[in-house]
Amino acid sequence: MSRVLIAGAGPVGLTAALVLARGGVPVTVLEAGPGLATESRASTFHPPTLEMLADLGVLDELMAAGIISRTFQYRERSGAVIAELDLSVLADDTPYPFRLQCEQSKLTPILRRHLTALGGEVRFRSPVRGVLPHRGGVVALTGDGRRDYGDWLIGADGAHSAVRRSLGIGFEGITYPERFLVASTREDLGVLMPGIAAVNYVFDPDEWLVLLRTPDHWRVLFPTPDGTPDDQELARLPHRLRGLVDKEWAVAHASIYRVHQRIATSFRRGRVLLAGDAAHVNNPLGGMGMNSGIHDAVQLGGALVEVMAGPDDSVVDAVAAVRRDIAATYVQRVSHGNWERLRSGDPASVHDELRSLAADPVRAREHLLRTSMIASLRGPARDRR
Repeated sequence: MSRVLIAGAGPVGLTAALVLARGGVPVTVLEAGPGLATESRASTFHPPTLEMLADLGVLDELMAAGIISRTFQYRERSGAVIAELDLSVLADDTPYPFRLQCEQSKLTPILRRHLTALGGEVRFRSPVRGVLPHRGGVVALTGDGRRDYGDWLIGADGAHSAVRRSLGIGFEGITYPERFLVASTREDLGVLMPGIAAVNYVFDPDEWLVLLRTPDHWRVLFPTPDGTPDDQELARLPHRLRGLVDKEWAVAHASIYRVHQRIATSFRRGRVLLAGDAAHVNNPLGGMGMNSGIHDAVQLGGALVEVMAGPDDSVVDAVAAVRRDIAATYVQRVSHGNWERLRSGDPASVHDELRSLAADPVRAREHLLRTSMIASLRGPARDRR
């Protein structure tokens, strides 16, 4: 029987699996862990992602678990608001002119429930260690000693993808000079910092930061110098938090990680496709990583639904090429620009530009079409206005 295999049961892998199952394609998801990941990772869903999830029939459940954020702010470290942008200017462009703040760990169980209801299979403790061609298809070699056969395989197994490495596909790019420290706090920043939006980018040439609200916590993201021990930096966290609001903060969780901008040299090799972090990684500023991965999943999954119904697989090549181009020329460019803007050595000119942008509805809409990722899918030629 025809079947598609997917490595990884994160939001990207499970989205791709649901697209396939809804298209009548049998699918098996092979996940390394003992269950779905519960860590608090990506937490921002952009409008086009919400549109895709609505088409898949899962958005209402996600919306019930999340927080609608209609505005976001650029702020000074002193607390002053530089500019506030309102996504309602996109009301003619999308039925969801807002961001949804919700941890990805709340989406994956929803996707799994819908997938299994359609007969899709998720097998845990089955890490894909490698892939090989097999009689016009592919075989996945898993850590539990099994061989799984499929017509195609989608590698959605993260930045350290064993699928990508087993195929010898390059993963070129840069590593940022600082690490990122993310702390989840039980403090209510809406009370501590009156007027704060759910999403905030705070400018400071010495220590920029990001403040994000999720349903369960507020998150604070700090840049952290390279070359120092993680435990030393975590010990400094209370002092850094007091620099925002002078009090003892209740911290639920904190972690430090390195950040990269990298892209696979190809998103297709034979009957194997790469999606999400397995195909491209970028810094988290702007919340484009998970979103672009879900876009990969929907478009590559849709292409495979077409291919499984006929002999011509050229649509897969076309979609894989488009998704790689978007990752290289759009997602990485915008996210890297956000990093450069936050750490600018000339903050006054950046602040003036942002104030001017927020005061001009036409320019604000153009900016928000880019930052909300609508433009990445539609392009200027398909603009509705």
